[in-house]
Amino acid sequence: MAHYTPPLRDMQFVLHELLNVTDALKQLPPHAEIDVDTMNAVLEEGGKFASEVIAPLNQIGDAEGCSLNRDTHEVTTPSGFKAAYDKFVEGGWPSLGCDAAYGGQGLPVTLNQCLYEMLNSANQAWTMYPGLTRGAYECLHAHGTPEQRQTYLPKLTSGEWTGTMCLTEAHCGTDLGLLRTKAIPSESDGQADGSFLITGNKIFISAGEHDLAANIVHLVLARLPDAPAGSKGISLFVVPKFLVNADGSLGARNAITCGALEHKMGIHGNATCQMNLDGARGWLVGEPNKGLNAMFVMMNAARLGVGMQSLGLTEVAYQNAVAYAKQRLQSRALSGAKAPEQPADPIIVHPDVRRMLLSARAYAEGGRALAVFTAMLIDQELSSTNETVKADAADLVALLTPIVKAFLTDNAWLSTSHCLQVFGGHGYVREWGMEQFVRDARINMIYEGTNTIQSLDLLGRKVLLDKGKKLKKLIELVQQLIEAEGGDAAMLEFINPLADLGEKLTKLTTELGLKAFSNPDEVGAAAVDYLRVVGHLVFAYFWTRMARVALDHQADEDPFYRTKLATARFYFSFLLPETAALIRSARAGVKLLMAVDEAQF
Repeated sequence: MAHYTPPLRDMQFVLHELLNVTDALKQLPPHAEIDVDTMNAVLEEGGKFASEVIAPLNQIGDAEGCSLNRDTHEVTTPSGFKAAYDKFVEGGWPSLGCDAAYGGQGLPVTLNQCLYEMLNSANQAWTMYPGLTRGAYECLHAHGTPEQRQTYLPKLTSGEWTGTMCLTEAHCGTDLGLLRTKAIPSESDGQADGSFLITGNKIFISAGEHDLAANIVHLVLARLPDAPAGSKGISLFVVPKFLVNADGSLGARNAITCGALEHKMGIHGNATCQMNLDGARGWLVGEPNKGLNAMFVMMNAARLGVGMQSLGLTEVAYQNAVAYAKQRLQSRALSGAKAPEQPADPIIVHPDVRRMLLSARAYAEGGRALAVFTAMLIDQELSSTNETVKADAADLVALLTPIVKAFLTDNAWLSTSHCLQVFGGHGYVREWGMEQFVRDARINMIYEGTNTIQSLDLLGRKVLLDKGKKLKKLIELVQQLIEAEGGDAAMLEFINPLADLGEKLTKLTTELGLKAFSNPDEVGAAAVDYLRVVGHLVFAYFWTRMARVALDHQADEDPFYRTKLATARFYFSFLLPETAALIRSARAGVKLLMAVDEAQF
C-alpha cells in the first residue's frame, strides 16, 4: 500500500526562505498579522489530516468507486469518504481561505494552496469534492448578488454544502458556444421569484451527486430564449440540488438529477456524473449572456487546482518510488558491489533509477515553487492597496495559469510513469498503488481545458494578443535575477543557461508572432512546444533562486541544502536541455502538419 509523508520541510523552504511569503503578505491589509509560526502550525495540522485521514482511503476509493441508485438518483461514495469529509468540516478546513464576512478564517490563498497540495497527494479523488466547492465559492463571491452571497456563501464556506460547475455537454467540450441547455423565465410556469426553468443535459460533472453534504450548489451554463448564438449568448445560473427556503432551511428537491456515472480510467472515488435538468429552478448569476465571464472565475480556479492535483501526485509517487528503490535488491552496480553483505545492491545505486527519481523530484520541487509563487500573486491581486502591484500580479497570474495547469500536469504524467517504472513489474499491479497514481494523473492533462487549449491560450491570447505585455513582466523578473547574480562565479552554472533560454524564448516569440500574422494556424502548430519552453524558463528561474539559497547555506552542513543544490544541477543538466528540441519543433511550422490529405489518415 502506498504511503504519504507531508513535505513540510520543503514547503517551509519555499514559503520562508525562497519567497519570504510572510513579508509579502504583511503588506496586504487582510494578512498584516500573519506570521511564520501560524503558517507552519496550519500546514502541520493539515498534513496530519491528509496523511492520517484521507491517504488511507485512496486505494479503497479506487477499488470501490462510487455507486448510483438509478431509482432515487442518489450516489454513494466509497467507504470512509463521508466520515473523512465530516472530519474535514469539523476541523474548519473548508473555511481556511474564505472571507470572514461569510464565516471564513480569512487566511491567505497561499496557505490554502499548500494545504491542497497535501490533500491531493493523499487522495486526489476525495479532494475534488471540497476543491470544486472552493471554485463555486469564488465565483459566487465575485459575481453573485448580495442575496445569493448571503444564501450560499456561509454554507459553502463551512463545507455544509458543496459546489460544482456544469459546463460540458455531450456534443461540446471546450467549445462552449455550442451548448444547448435552455433557461426560460419562471413566470411562464406561474412563478414570480425571478428564477428560471433550466432544461438540458450535462456530462463529466465532477462531484455532481454524492452523499457527503446536505446540499450541492450547481453553477450551470445555459441559454436564455433571446440569446445570441455562440459564446456571446451564454448565461450562468445557480441551481441548488435542494431549493433554499427564505429562512435558509432546505426545501423541495430541485429537478436536477444524476442520470449516470462515468466509468473512468482513474479518480474512481470521485463521482463523475451525467446531470439531467428537467425544468430545474435556477437564478441568474451576473449579467444575461455574460455567463462565461463569471464562470471563468471558477474555471481559472479549477485550472490552478488541477495543477495542484498533479503536483500532489508527483510528490507522492516520488516518495513511494524512493522508498522502494532503497529496499529493492536487484543486480550489482556496474562499478562494483555497493552492499556486499547483501545478495544484490538496492536499485537506487543504478544511474537510470536515479535519473527517474531525480526527474520526479525536480519537477515536484520546481512545481511547488511555481504554485506557491502564483498563489502569492493571487493574494496580492486580491488584497493589495497598491494599484501597480495589483495590476502586475493580475498579469502574471493570467500568464502563469495555463503553465501551472499544463506544465505541471504534463510533468506529473512523466513523473508518475517514471516512478512506476522504478517498481518494475510490481509497479504495474495494484497493491503497491503506483499504477493508480499514473491513471489518476492522466485526466489532469484533459479536463478544465486540455493542455493544447492551455497552450493556445498562452501563446495566442496571453502573449501575442497583448503584444507580449504579460510575457515581458516574466522576462523582467528573469533579467533582474540575472543582473543580481551574474557577477557571482558560483552561480554561473545556473545563470548562463537561464539567460540563454530567456534570449531564445524572446526570439522564438517574435518569430512565431510574425508567422502567425500571415497564417494563424502557425499558433496551433507551435503552441504546445512553446508552452513547455516557457514552463522550463519559469522552472529554471525558480531553480536558480533555490540554488542561490542553497549556496548561501553551504556552511550549515545541513543535507537539505546539499540535496537542493544537487537537484538544481540535475534539473539544468538533464531536464532543461529538452528546450532545444522544443524550440526546433516549434519553428518547424504548420506546413508539414497539413501536408497529408485528411482522407489519407
